[in-house]
Amino acid sequence: MAAAVLVAAPSAEAAPLFGGSVGCVAQPANGNVRLCSGIAKTWDGQTKIDVNVVLPPQPAGADGPYPLIGDFHGWGGEKLGLADPGVQGWAERGYAVFSMSDRGWGNSCSASDLPDRLLPTCEHGYNHLMDDRYEVRDAQYLISVLADEGVAQPQRIGATGMSYGGGISMALAALRNRTMLPDGSLVPWTSPGGKAMAVAAAVPQWPWSDLAYSLMPNGRTLDYVADAPYKGPNGDAPVGIEKTSFVSGLFSVGATTSNFSTTDSEADVPAWYARINVGEPYDGDPTAESIVEQITTFHSSYYINHAEPPAPLLIQSGWNDDLFPADEALRFYNRTRSQYPGDPISLFFMDDGHARSQNKPADIAVFEARLNAWFDHYLKGEGAAPGSSVETLTTTCSAPSGGPYTASGWKDIAPGEIRLDSAAAQTIVPGAGDPTAGTAFDPIAGKTPCTTASATDQTGVANYRLAPTPAGGFTLMGSPTIVANVESTGPESELAARLVDVAPGGTETLVARGLYRPGAGGPITVFQLHPQGYHFAAGDIAKLELLPSDAPYARASNAQTPIVVSNLELRLPVVEQPGSLGGLIQTPVPKVLPPGYQLATEYLGGAAPVVKVGTAGLAGPIRATRKKLIVPLRCHGEGSCSGTIAMRAKGRPKAKRPRLVARGSYAMAAGQVVRLRLPLTKAGRKLVAARLAKGARRTKLRGRLELNDAGLPTRLDLARTIKLPRKHAHR
Repeated sequence: MAAAVLVAAPSAEAAPLFGGSVGCVAQPANGNVRLCSGIAKTWDGQTKIDVNVVLPPQPAGADGPYPLIGDFHGWGGEKLGLADPGVQGWAERGYAVFSMSDRGWGNSCSASDLPDRLLPTCEHGYNHLMDDRYEVRDAQYLISVLADEGVAQPQRIGATGMSYGGGISMALAALRNRTMLPDGSLVPWTSPGGKAMAVAAAVPQWPWSDLAYSLMPNGRTLDYVADAPYKGPNGDAPVGIEKTSFVSGLFSVGATTSNFSTTDSEADVPAWYARINVGEPYDGDPTAESIVEQITTFHSSYYINHAEPPAPLLIQSGWNDDLFPADEALRFYNRTRSQYPGDPISLFFMDDGHARSQNKPADIAVFEARLNAWFDHYLKGEGAAPGSSVETLTTTCSAPSGGPYTASGWKDIAPGEIRLDSAAAQTIVPGAGDPTAGTAFDPIAGKTPCTTASATDQTGVANYRLAPTPAGGFTLMGSPTIVANVESTGPESELAARLVDVAPGGTETLVARGLYRPGAGGPITVFQLHPQGYHFAAGDIAKLELLPSDAPYARASNAQTPIVVSNLELRLPVVEQPGSLGGLIQTPVPKVLPPGYQLATEYLGGAAPVVKVGTAGLAGPIRATRKKLIVPLRCHGEGSCSGTIAMRAKGRPKAKRPRLVARGSYAMAAGQVVRLRLPLTKAGRKLVAARLAKGARRTKLRGRLELNDAGLPTRLDLARTIKLPRKHAHR
């Protein structure tokens, strides 16, 4: 009925949307586009979401359905409207534009949303930290209602947004035509009226793909591998290092203006923040490990089941964005190009994003032209197919950005390489480093990529210098790579790396940085700094600093021990051709692959997919202690396995529904067998305790095991028995 009313409306105003709860008014001061603003109920039938829908000016003929762009706000923001310059432009060009205040922000139950925040409509309206099952599903549901009402074309949906809005855009693209239910299962995305829905294109800006890695990197992401999960392909990588200045600032904004829950263990951001700030040891601590599991499983697009390709993606990231660096885009790009080489996915990197970025208007204008062309083609069928490519603009201070540089893929954007070799052992001493340099390079308090510090070598820090740059200079384009012997006696130690540009006057400028948790160390270590596009001028010196911490940007370890680095090789990818600059520029040498990793397709020189995805299966009986569920899994096939797992059981045969006993995720190499030790939920601990209280013979609990495996198109649901401990077992 609403669709018919919308099509037939003769005035400049459209019919009310969302069942009549959101009215629409023409805006003469904005080209007569129509703004529909108000409160709508989301998929649970209760929680209120504040929405804006901007429609094109009233047409002479049929009014819709239109291709729709979802434009999503950042952390601390709220729904976008006509104050956003892009919204009116899209509406004038024939798009419907949807935006919402995410749960816990603006008039969607934020701290200032009184008295509504105290009403039943806000009982579940708290901030879920961009959870695929809540905020992302809210967007899907509300957009699908617009499809039922004749506003949106159900198969021509676009998504974009910056930062927090980039995160939801990535998730919508990864889900594409699926939606995630509260239990973590995936089902087809359909409207309330039964329309099949799908995202046709997405342009995430400054996004994350792995929120755990963004906030606590461990250094295991490499820009040339096909798959880079947080815990590594073998599932044994350590928990990383907190980006303190950013995490503290983000939490402060949320704590004062959003709406956090302290009773929902799956969204208890204050408790998560408190535990992370206690510091090491993280590994082996059930609370810390469960936080990583939650963040990767439900808040990170990279871990959404990728048995289907994502929607066409143009991902824009910033070189100097110390919160969500460019490797957040590269992680998703490499796996997609390797698994689905024909699926459109492009990258655009420049100096914009979170602090320390400059966000130059001229650069933004170049990117916005690419964004509009992407949406016009994939949502409206206009213009040539953008295809898959990489485009970059470099970081500069007093001059316009260099570029654009373009290539068909990430590997080809930097055909040359500069290498520095140093066999001598250097010791990184706990507590060493100049705090004034750390403060100068901290992204908070208005720092820029042009901030300088003293270039004097710091005592107790490993320092490596190239020769002065020859005439003409060279342009770094990519991730500086360190290959070295790293000896660390403390598994909780950390290593902070900075690549700086030393000017002839004795000052240094931060070019790139990275954090690495060595763990036990090993004979050969490889890790990378975040990518950068930067020109080293003639006479300048590229210098690498390895420090025990990068405070105040990153949290210093509670248990730092001396780290000895020897046989170091620094590799700098550059745009110059091999043989240039008197032979300084060399042909890139083969990449170093840690155990379990595979090269991305581009680095193999082939067009066929090389990511072989295996499937996980049980490798033995499921057991439980009083605190853990132990699930043996084997990775079958020639490829690695990854996914999520959940176990449900009923305490009584006549119970209405099974309870969640345990949940987690896994990553395994081909042929590997692991024994997952999943923390029992509160309900799981109660079920085990109640069954044991019935007597020694009650040593089994029947349940259902759910596997959402990347190698399977649908969830695997198995009836299985949990073997319980004897009453005296307490581990």
